[in-house]
Amino acid sequence: MSDLILNSKQSFVLDSISGSLYAAKNNNLTLLDFNNDIKVVARKDWKKDKVAIICGGGSGHEPAHAGFVGKGMLTAAVCGDLFAAPSVDAVLNTILHVTGDAGCLVIIKNYTGDRLNFGLAVEKAKEMGHNVDLIVVGDDISIPENPQPRGIAGTLFVQKVAGYVAESGGSLDEVKEAAMDAHQKTASIGVALTSCSLPGESNDRIELGKAELGLGIHGESGIETIDLPQARELISVMVGKLHDAKPTTENALLLNNLGGLSPIEMNVVAKELMESEIGQKARFIVSGSLMTAVDMKGFSISTIQLTESITNALTSEVETDAWPGVVARRELPVTMCENRVAKKAFTPSYDEETALVLKKVCQSIIDIESELNHLDSIVGDGDTGSTFSAGASRVLAKLDANELPLQDKAKLMTTIADCLTSVMGGSSGVLLSILFTAAGRDFELNGSLPRALQAGLEQMMKYGGAKPGDRTMIDALHPALNAWVDQGFIAAIEAAKAGAEATVNMTNAKAGRSSYLNSDSLSGTKDPGAYAVETVFNQF
Repeated sequence: MSDLILNSKQSFVLDSISGSLYAAKNNNLTLLDFNNDIKVVARKDWKKDKVAIICGGGSGHEPAHAGFVGKGMLTAAVCGDLFAAPSVDAVLNTILHVTGDAGCLVIIKNYTGDRLNFGLAVEKAKEMGHNVDLIVVGDDISIPENPQPRGIAGTLFVQKVAGYVAESGGSLDEVKEAAMDAHQKTASIGVALTSCSLPGESNDRIELGKAELGLGIHGESGIETIDLPQARELISVMVGKLHDAKPTTENALLLNNLGGLSPIEMNVVAKELMESEIGQKARFIVSGSLMTAVDMKGFSISTIQLTESITNALTSEVETDAWPGVVARRELPVTMCENRVAKKAFTPSYDEETALVLKKVCQSIIDIESELNHLDSIVGDGDTGSTFSAGASRVLAKLDANELPLQDKAKLMTTIADCLTSVMGGSSGVLLSILFTAAGRDFELNGSLPRALQAGLEQMMKYGGAKPGDRTMIDALHPALNAWVDQGFIAAIEAAKAGAEATVNMTNAKAGRSSYLNSDSLSGTKDPGAYAVETVFNQF
């Protein structure tokens, strides 16, 4: 069963509409209450002095269609239940409420329920003497030669053009003609990695690693199931189909999030789309979650051939909550900068004793990679061993290539700091780099290795925020360095071991990922960072 945030299936749509009206930024919308189950959002400032534009259909595509109600676009949106066409009475009541002498154009997507219910309502309105007309949008090109193509996100281009001509004072015939022209110049195609969630139903039809190409906006199956390729290849396939269906010379693009694509993914798609063959011809792009399928993880691309009148329509201002506006094509803005973070210059040198110590330290960390990962899988995200091993391997590689200043311990520590930040991900690499950077600076001033490392640890605690007792590597490192300074290195070995052992009984971590876990998850497990410190000291 799919999990959705709702009160009940019955109240889902009306609750959503009410929430959108509470949050509407323009305060120009109203819910039309006909004292029944009809759900209609309309312009609160409508004066019936121009052609009214009505759209609608099943809900689940938010912000479509209510989000596009406002001056310059829709006059009203008739909302059905989830993926269900609104009733004939709902449509007819809406037409009667908003239509004045100038008339009304109804724009619907090409689905049977919408054609029948909206169509009958239009005919009834005509019979009652109202000047009403209807167009059906079928912009989906995923099935070549399909006599009944579905209406998907390209419908928004048609609404925008119709709304502009109506707001400019055009007659019903002029509004319809402009809308039909926009429809003829529009093509769309969608793709998804998952279907959509519906109350009480599963959405796991699409296997992991697969994608459905050419699907609609109601969770129905796509035309073709494909292996999910890289973004560039996927966009290339979709753009190719759009170009074959309706070649364009100068176009505008609409990139529509079907509901579940994350912002970082949408940005990747936008990048590849604008750098594609069709993107090179685009003057504008419109992007966002515009016509969704609840939470479907996917997107659609729509293209419209530009003319002067369509360009004017798309770039005109509107007073709606959901239309994001067009963005003019631009070259990728890049500023070339000088890299002013210069690494400290040093001359590689060799010292046998230092090389031996460094090799022992690094190899000891590499040898316990799997143990550290295991410990971290219990109290963290399972990568401490891999992260520490990567840093140790980089230092070893530099050592084997004779690229370290072994005779200059101050420069050696700052060089090690640079090595660690280049390969160790997350916070551990930065923390150790802070330690060695500060230690190198202190050693240059005072010449004492244990005191230099002590100074480095102080800076690491300052920036990292952890302290002894917080269940981190510091619980082994802090007592070890104190013992080294006060009693010598042999005492430091024992202190590191005792400090690491103490973390076994620490059930309240206050730093790192362990701080997000409860005491039961931590009890009886040694902190992996502290164990790494213990292992290093135990080599001598």
